[in-house]
Amino acid sequence: MGLKAWQKALFPLRSVSAVVRLFEAELRQPEPDLVLLSLVLGFVEHFLAVNRVLPTNVPGVTFESRPGPDPQTRLYFPVAELSIVAALYARFTAQIRGAVDLSLYPRPDGCSSRELVRKVSDVIWNSLSRSYFKDRAHIQSLFSFITAPVSPPGTKLDSSGVAFAVVGACQVLGLPDVHLALSEDHAWVAFGAGGAQTAEVTWHGKGNEDRRGQPVQAGVAERSWLYLKGSYLRCTRHMEVAFMVCAINPSIDGHTDSLELLQLQQRLLWLLYDMGHLDRYPMALGNLADLEELEPTPGRPDPLTLYHQGIQSACTHYNNEHIYPYLYLAGFHCRNKNVKEALQAWADTATVIQDYNYCREDEEIYKEFFDVANDVIPNLLKEAAAEPPPGAEGPPGGLPALQDPECFAHLLRFYDGICRWEEGSPTPVLHVGWATFLVQSLGRFDGQVRQQVTLLSEDPAPPEAELGGPEDPRDCRRRGPRRESKPEEPPTPKK
Repeated sequence: MGLKAWQKALFPLRSVSAVVRLFEAELRQPEPDLVLLSLVLGFVEHFLAVNRVLPTNVPGVTFESRPGPDPQTRLYFPVAELSIVAALYARFTAQIRGAVDLSLYPRPDGCSSRELVRKVSDVIWNSLSRSYFKDRAHIQSLFSFITAPVSPPGTKLDSSGVAFAVVGACQVLGLPDVHLALSEDHAWVAFGAGGAQTAEVTWHGKGNEDRRGQPVQAGVAERSWLYLKGSYLRCTRHMEVAFMVCAINPSIDGHTDSLELLQLQQRLLWLLYDMGHLDRYPMALGNLADLEELEPTPGRPDPLTLYHQGIQSACTHYNNEHIYPYLYLAGFHCRNKNVKEALQAWADTATVIQDYNYCREDEEIYKEFFDVANDVIPNLLKEAAAEPPPGAEGPPGGLPALQDPECFAHLLRFYDGICRWEEGSPTPVLHVGWATFLVQSLGRFDGQVRQQVTLLSEDPAPPEAELGGPEDPRDCRRRGPRRESKPEEPPTPKK
């Protein structure tokens, strides 16, 4: 069972618009074909970012030419011919169907079993090369998985690409209950009635620890950011399409992006936005906002509106447990030198993280906070100290940032949230490396400004009698001094 007639009729794909038309047609189906769409995106990305060469140097692949942004240049788009895409599609589906015997995994209630999900993940996992950089760019699509060289054998996928490949393989096998589950730094699958069961199908971070088949409840219970305390995305098929679009990597090298890939990603995200498939996808809204900041689309919402829509989505659908919507917003204000708004967004970020426990696999979000606290904020305040001069007005109707007590209050909220993040966590957050810039940032504000801030507690300490006396450990935790690191027991520094 290969491509349908209506799918074949949309080929060849000669332009960004042609790819968008294919996606639009698929998104109007109840089950968009994940394998087909991933192969097409991977093909286009490969020849626009990975193997970006002269058209005559690629046997069997043609390129559509059109004028570039200036008269001296021309842009080339790789033509996705039906013969090429159909062959890749047939190769992937044959590999999956040949490796999984569904008769060995009964589904009396129509739902997949954990053993079946584990078997599918085995097929993907065992096809991977044992030696490659798993965080390299452009290895997230099924095109990367299926176009492996014969020698050396083995295919390449990044961590989230493996999880997506498992879901795509399950769709090929006719398992409609298996869907992608996403946190802000990890991916696994949900399956069973209502997606009630979960299973790890890939690794996380730089390790290769094999937890495939295990549920994620333990990570949820320890309140780690990696599993968002259970407030993760439970994707529909259409949200899985949004995931693959967000995963497009337009970078040609460390300094150059493919304009065609940026345009393709932006247009596909607007298509998904218009069809309502980004309503429950906060990070996709932030991704779209970033693209709009680079190249605004006439008649569309501005980036700031999209950033706030991402935050609203996280609040409405995910109990305000997501970090990146606020980081997207803070980054926007930082780039535009809106000091007060940036500090407020970072403070809101810390307000969310304070209810998590810092665990060893949360290193990505740790690095985000460390960079903000020890690089971004100090430099932003340094620039604010240089201008405007004392007594001058800052933003319209407001004070200069370093004379505004609200800015100082936001900075205090930011650091307080980080301190509360460490409380009760199995891994220390703060170490001596934080102290220098903490003191420097707080010291940017004059004493008269700092005195205008009044600290209020939203959770006042109950009477001692209610706590069981002053020796009650809860009393010590609430009002006692924060534990300091002893010289002989320093916190493990983060790299």
